[in-house]
Amino acid sequence: MPKAMLEYTKTVLKKVSFDSVLFCKELKKSLRILLPEEIEELKKWLQQFINDKPELQTSIFFLTA
Repeated sequence: MPKAMLEYTKTVLKKVSFDSVLFCKELKKSLRILLPEEIEELKKWLQQFINDKPELQTSIFFLTA
């Protein structure tokens, strides 16, 4: 079941990636919900996902804070 939440989070983040403010809001929400090991997996996924999206680069800050 936890994997389902991680996959759902990725889906939501993909859908809101057009708006950096909304993307960051959803990312913060997901960090409160996911388990620590899922957060690590999300970090890896996020680094790849935002690699070619400079407008989302600031979201990486939430993963280090």
